[in-house]
Parts: sequence; C-alpha cells; structure tokens
Amino acid sequence: MLDELAEELGGEAKLFRQNRDLRFSADKSPYKTRTYGVIFDRPDGAPTVYAQISATGLFAGSGYYRLASDQLERLRAAVADDATGPGLEQAVAAAHGAGIETFGETLKTAPRGYPRDHPRIALLRHKSLVGGSRLAPRARGIARKAALDHARSTWAACDPLNAWLDANVGPSELPPPDDPFGRGRRRARR
Repeated sequence: MLDELAEELGGEAKLFRQNRDLRFSADKSPYKTRTYGVIFDRPDGAPTVYAQISATGLFAGSGYYRLASDQLERLRAAVADDATGPGLEQAVAAAHGAGIETFGETLKTAPRGYPRDHPRIALLRHKSLVGGSRLAPRARGIARKAALDHARSTWAACDPLNAWLDANVGPSELPPPDDPFGRGRRRARR
C-alpha cells in the first residue's frame, strides 16, 4: 500500500521493523502487534504521511510528531499570537469537521511563560500535533480500495493543519543530534 501511494504521491516509502527492542522492557514479547510506515521526502516539501495497520484497523495520519526545541518555541509563539493562533484553531476545526482527530503529546498544565487562562491553552500545551483517522476492519478485513481511499482522504483532510504548521513552525534549524549509528537525520514531521 505504501509503495503504491508513494508512487502516486511522490516520495519514498519506509516500513518499520516488526521486531521490538526488548533490552529495557519488562514485556519480552518479540514482535509488535502493528505494522506501520511513512512516505517521506515528498516533492515540493509535501508533508510526510503515516499509516499503521493492526487488529483495530487502518490508521492514517500526518502532522508534526516530534518537535525540536526551536520548532516547539515557534509553535507556541504562533499559537499564542492573536494574528496566527486563530488560523490553527480554524485548521483544527476543519480537520475535526472532516472526521479527523487531532492529538499529540501535551503538557498537563500551561507551558512556562504562558497564562493558564489563555484562550488557546489546549493548543499551547501541545508538544506535538498530528491529525489522523482510523478505519475499523469489517468482518472480512479491510478491502484494498477502502484502505487506499481512507489513506488518501485522511491525508488530504490533514492538509490545512500541515499548511499552518509549515507556515508557522517549519523544519528545525538545529543540527541533528549526535548519533554514532548515523541515524541522525532530523525528521520532525509525520
């Protein structure tokens, strides 16, 4: 599915390993119960898109999954700004109207330096922001056409959210973290 969609949308498909890292886990089950991957390096800076299949169905999503410190600073400044913040509220409302859930890692309270009663406090607490939707399996599974259509429509519905994030947050300007294994390319989007 990812290869077919990568050919259609442009970019490179990457499927992640099925085996789990057990070194520091109390749960020693060797395999993940889901399979997932991304389409990245898309033309014209198009957003990275994500898909995951498991017993609960097919999940498709896109957004900014891991933010570097400079990106997080820009996100919060743009959310707090009365000129740009309402645009994110509108993008989130449009996503919700299209059946897309928005989520991401959040703080339990207001970030340092921001008032707890800020009108966009729920968005200010985000440390990442992703939109996505799950297609539940039917008795006979998920048909190929339904899976492809779900991924396409979900990613398209995430476009306003990604456009706001691209315009107001953008890629990190920090150097990649030191990584002795050469995996240090910083990818902040999913």
